[in-house]
Order: sequence, then C-alpha cells, then structure tokens
Amino acid sequence: MNDVILSNIDAFFSRYRTKRIKKGQIIIYAGDAPSGVYHIKSGKVRQYDINYRGDEIVVNVFKSPAFFPMSWAINKGENRYFFEAMTDVELQLAPADEVVDFLKAKPDVMYDLLSRLYSGVDGLQRRMAHLMGGSARSRILFELIIECSRFGTLQGDGSYLLLINEGELAKSSGLSRETANRELGKLKSHNLVAHQGKALVVKGMKELQEALGNDL
Repeated sequence: MNDVILSNIDAFFSRYRTKRIKKGQIIIYAGDAPSGVYHIKSGKVRQYDINYRGDEIVVNVFKSPAFFPMSWAINKGENRYFFEAMTDVELQLAPADEVVDFLKAKPDVMYDLLSRLYSGVDGLQRRMAHLMGGSARSRILFELIIECSRFGTLQGDGSYLLLINEGELAKSSGLSRETANRELGKLKSHNLVAHQGKALVVKGMKELQEALGNDL
C-alpha cells in the first residue's frame, strides 16, 4: 500500500472516534448485524467460524490499516463470522454506507482493497488444499510461512520472530493443540523452529518452503 492510499484511508477514518479493545474481546459476533465498518489503527483481529464440533476455524487475520467486514458492508448479507482482537487493538468505526461511498469516490483505494482481497483468496485456496489433502506437518509448515510473510519480524540473521502461540497456530491450521504441539516439536528437533520467550523463532522462509516442498 503506497503512502497516498494510506493517507486517504487515514483521512477518511480520522473523522471517527477511536475505540480501544482488549486482547481476546469479541468485536463482532456471528449472526449479529455489525455496527459499521472497523478500521484497524493498531493491533491484529482474527475472523473465524465455529464448526459442528465446536472448534474455531480461522478464516483471516487483519492488521493495520485493514478495515472489516467489507463483504457484509458491500453485499448487505448476513454476517456469519466472529471477529476477535488477537492483541490489544485500536479501532475506528464508520457507517457502512459512508465507507462504500468513500471507496466509490476513491478508485485507487478500491483497487488496493481488491488487490488485497484476491491475495487473501489465493491464500485461502492454498490453505484449503493443505487442509483437504496435506499432512499435519504440511499444514503447520504452511501456516508458519503465512505468519512469516504477513506478520513476522525479520531478524538480522534471516530468521523471523512470530508473536503467536501454539494454540493460535493450531486454530489457524485446523489441528488440535496436541497435534500442533507434536509437529512443532518435530520442527524444533530439526532446528527449523525455536522458542524465544512467548514467541516463536523461525530459522528462515527458504528453509520452511523447502521443508514444505519435501512434504508434498
């Protein structure tokens, strides 16, 4: 996202009051009509569904300067997902119709949103392929690659620092926590992943991609 688009988004949402939400708080419940469109000033928000067994299935993770839920805002359909603060977040809430009018008046912002949407759809399709046909190992590897590329902090030695725990990784990969822990243990034994306090350190993107390729 370039500076002009970012400036346009900030200028539009700056008209609305900032709300601070604590980590773990549900922002929107599935089945409820959202109060409007939320713009993330800081922090991360996860979108998830709950299957028939009661397991949480992560659909997407949003970070600043994303705004959500746009499918509901544009299509006026039922909201089927939960949106939860993964970290402490700062949000600005705008009326859905005003956000849609803003996008119509700003084709560059609309194009950027469309670009990010298609990137997200591509990620969902790849995730579905691993969920349907991949092993537990490949599913963990794939989620770690996604985390590195979207949210990881690149270190001087080429490793990535991920502020994610085993439970969150399990939900993203559609695995039980026990299975996710077991697969992470195997990756640690091969020096691909390590713990640093409450964070995970991934040796490098190339190493993960090679491991995933060998697992397919």
